[in-house]
Amino acid sequence: MEAPLNLFATAPRGLESLLAEELRSLGGAEVRETRAGVLFQGALREAYRICLWSRLASRVLLHLAEFEAAGAEELYDGVREMPWERHLADDGTLAVDATVRNSALTHSRFAALKVKDAIVDRFRDQTGRRPGIDVERPQVRINLHLDRNRAQLSLDLSGDSLHRRGYRREGLAAPLKENLAAAILVRSGWPELAAAGGTLLDPMCGSGTLPIEGALLAADCAPGLLREYWGFNGWLGHRPDLWQELLEEARQRCRAGLERLPAILGYDSDPRAVQAARDHAQRAGLGNRLTFEVRPLEQLQAPDRHPGNGGLVVANPPYGERLGEMAELRGLYALLGERLRQHFLGWQAAVFTGNPELAKNLGLRAYKLHPFFNGALACRLLRFQVEPQWFFGANAPQAPLSEGARMFANRLRKNMRTLQRWAQQENVTCYRLYDADMPEYALAVDRYEDRLHVQEYQAPATVDAAAAARRLREALRVLPEVLEVSPEAVAVKVRQRQKGTSQYGRQAGAGERFVVREGNCRFWVNLHDYLDTGLFLDHRPTRFLLQELAAGRRFLNLFGYTGTATVHAARGGAGSTLTVDLSRTYLDWARDNLALNGLAGPQHRLLQADVLQFLERERGRYDLIFLDPPTFSNSKSMSGTLDIQRDHVRLLRLAATLLAPDGILIFSNNFRKFRMDREGLPELSIEDITAATIPPDFTRNPRIHNCWRITRR
Repeated sequence: MEAPLNLFATAPRGLESLLAEELRSLGGAEVRETRAGVLFQGALREAYRICLWSRLASRVLLHLAEFEAAGAEELYDGVREMPWERHLADDGTLAVDATVRNSALTHSRFAALKVKDAIVDRFRDQTGRRPGIDVERPQVRINLHLDRNRAQLSLDLSGDSLHRRGYRREGLAAPLKENLAAAILVRSGWPELAAAGGTLLDPMCGSGTLPIEGALLAADCAPGLLREYWGFNGWLGHRPDLWQELLEEARQRCRAGLERLPAILGYDSDPRAVQAARDHAQRAGLGNRLTFEVRPLEQLQAPDRHPGNGGLVVANPPYGERLGEMAELRGLYALLGERLRQHFLGWQAAVFTGNPELAKNLGLRAYKLHPFFNGALACRLLRFQVEPQWFFGANAPQAPLSEGARMFANRLRKNMRTLQRWAQQENVTCYRLYDADMPEYALAVDRYEDRLHVQEYQAPATVDAAAAARRLREALRVLPEVLEVSPEAVAVKVRQRQKGTSQYGRQAGAGERFVVREGNCRFWVNLHDYLDTGLFLDHRPTRFLLQELAAGRRFLNLFGYTGTATVHAARGGAGSTLTVDLSRTYLDWARDNLALNGLAGPQHRLLQADVLQFLERERGRYDLIFLDPPTFSNSKSMSGTLDIQRDHVRLLRLAATLLAPDGILIFSNNFRKFRMDREGLPELSIEDITAATIPPDFTRNPRIHNCWRITRR
């Protein structure tokens, strides 16, 4: 059996989770997201298939070697030792791309030059001949990634960025790369709508990228079919027979798919853009199957010849780069919203924008929001159901709220009056406003300055699903109006019992972080990407307690999460801090929180480790320890499992051995049925301080957590 290849697919920022799903569907194994893309394994057939079929990847890299390279000579020697004659003929051509991060070598061009020199010198010494250099279309393109003095060398199987499908004319400006356009369509639910016979319409189509990508997707046409140049064409490991087999299969699938292509339309007010879109569709092999028309936005309406089917309106309107443009663009967005509300009832709509503030002028409440990046620009994909219950402002339907919704609104107002005064006095900007106060509206509503984080508790099987959905729609209508926030500033999630590592899994793409205040501390939070936001609001008094206790002390934060407790301890004057967590994501977040508060430095250490293993081997002494473990964990990186009820005696005993003679251990957990085994810990003095650590915004739910102050007898 052919040994699996280690591969890496790069993607634009924010597409990693979508790309991981796509790679699994194309046969990738051991798929794992990273910051820059997705690691996976597969045979050569899967590598070729992903090059040909991936709509989202930018490049596909074949891993060749990895070694330490603390300097130029180490990099040169490591590259020269590799058997390049297995990959490239001595009269072939090559190019080297390099990225450098946190390494002794700081210049990517110099690092690329050392790699090129090592490869050429090896060939010259062995054969007396040397490969040539071709930066445009080499027979082999080598990729160097140097991170923390660790060199990773790969062969670029794609050769050129996969977003270049081959249908777009070079030099023509376009606001969206093809793979970003494909990601927008996938996130907008177009594959499912296309399969159901729905219509795709782009009212601002420009040169046609969104409609063309929508057609290729709906017709099951491989996005790489038009490409002539691949990075494996001149590679000695290339299997032309296998590649031709995959090409023929893709051609057959595309021919069959084009026969069932649904209606796809693109409108634009610029005749030159419409002509370019038609040319691109022809170059993409779509012939006249797509309809492109010169039509201003004022004339937008649902196509008459496709009544009742509905579908998706997708738009990438201008974002506005200059202040003088904003008034005009607000009118443009308002006009788009008006045409949608008047002519597209029952349709789905998706608006991709780099200026979410403009989207407020649509008069539609987004039911889903997905963060994206267009290059370096943070953008949002707003998804809408064009139904009256999602209209807001002057466009909202006049149907009265139900009695239950009115009671929900009154409860929100009452809670807001009480909590707003308290929050201002305590200098708190993030707090819980509502926590299933009314059982029929089973939501937790948290305010993060001018944004809301809404969690819908999973309804039991006995609750009618339609009724629960109706109440959620009512709540989402009421919340922005009562709390005076933008509808787009409401993040909605379903909170249910998490199993295994799912509580740490991504819920969406890379979301927009923003800064909130808590007393004299500031924190990064993210309302979209994970189930939790980066800040446990119920632990606020506990964090302030740690700040009060920390002056001059050595502080240890176990299961450190995003380091918020560490920031409070450091703000309180801790002499040193150590934050331990198994998650690299959380430790990077903790590092950012420390830096945000001006606390970066060698006295504030972060350690990625299994906490139980750390406790068993650690010999240091700490004056203040914060221990806040999960209720249950079976992380892949962790030895065995952690069950807080079963394991708390062992955990506390190990933590207490690290306490200085007058040290204090603050132990907290969120297991509502937890029972402290005092008899199993006779050597410890244990004081229950739970009541003192429940903040006013959580008094309706006093069992939200447990907390103890522990010292050694």
